[in-house]
Amino acid sequence: MNNWPLIIILGPTASGKSGLAIHLASQFNGEIINCDSVQVYRYLDIGTSKTSMGEQAGIPHHLLDFLLPDEVFTAGDFMTAGRQLLEEIKSRGKIPFVVGGTGLYLRALLEGLFQGPKRSEELRHRFYQFSQRHGIARLHRLLCRVDPISAGKISPQDKPKIIRALEVFWLTHRPLSEQHLAGKEPLSGYHVVKLGLNPPRELLYGAINQRVQHMFEKGLVEEVKGILAMGFQPALKPLQSLGYAQVIQHLHQTLTLEEAIRLTQQLTRNYSKRQLTWFRREPGVNWLQGFGNHLATLETAAKTIKERGIKMPSPLG
Repeated sequence: MNNWPLIIILGPTASGKSGLAIHLASQFNGEIINCDSVQVYRYLDIGTSKTSMGEQAGIPHHLLDFLLPDEVFTAGDFMTAGRQLLEEIKSRGKIPFVVGGTGLYLRALLEGLFQGPKRSEELRHRFYQFSQRHGIARLHRLLCRVDPISAGKISPQDKPKIIRALEVFWLTHRPLSEQHLAGKEPLSGYHVVKLGLNPPRELLYGAINQRVQHMFEKGLVEEVKGILAMGFQPALKPLQSLGYAQVIQHLHQTLTLEEAIRLTQQLTRNYSKRQLTWFRREPGVNWLQGFGNHLATLETAAKTIKERGIKMPSPLG
């Protein structure tokens, strides 16, 4: 088989991607690669709705729950690790399923990503200190001078991306926008089928509200306390993700528990909208108008895969 099957399951948070993936992977002899930028971290379980060992139903899961919260894992890291896993899964005669809602990770895996120079913590610290003294708007204006194309694409409030663009320019003396035009290497050798979950908006928002409420009832506050007790700092990127940041605000007594729940629900609804906006730009998605655990969705997803000429592959010799 020249083009090995690769199934992508994408969509907004709380749409049922994991459940659909497990069902299909069991049906099509698959293994699952996590494509969620927070689920890669250990100890962040409740707030990420991470699938437990029991829920995984014996399906191998990769890039899930394997990093400490203070370790850095970029889209480039995901591309490298993900492509290696695709080959390993293929060598076992199984179908890889890439599942999650982090659009940048998926784009890096499929289209390739400009790798750029390695991070310079010293340089990043200098830019961070500059923004603290003069404000992020001044930092963005600096980027406008050296790389106006990147500055036009990056939000003036997105400090990490502004700093990365400036870092690349200072280290290479070439604008990030110019370097993005070269060096990308799209994934080849795979027959890609993309399944997108798109439940009705009001039902999705209701599911998000219920999920967040359940997270807090299940012990999200205690989970965050335990992570902080291990010595991990609250400013770490994973702990600034949805739910975790609001719990930290609650622990710092800037939000009541009820306010933390409501704010997490609101921000998660907003995030789901941004996810859908991103994924609608993704070419070739077969959109399923329902949740991943609904029978009609499960049946349509399996039918779509079969209609694309994909069946359970024979083991490789």
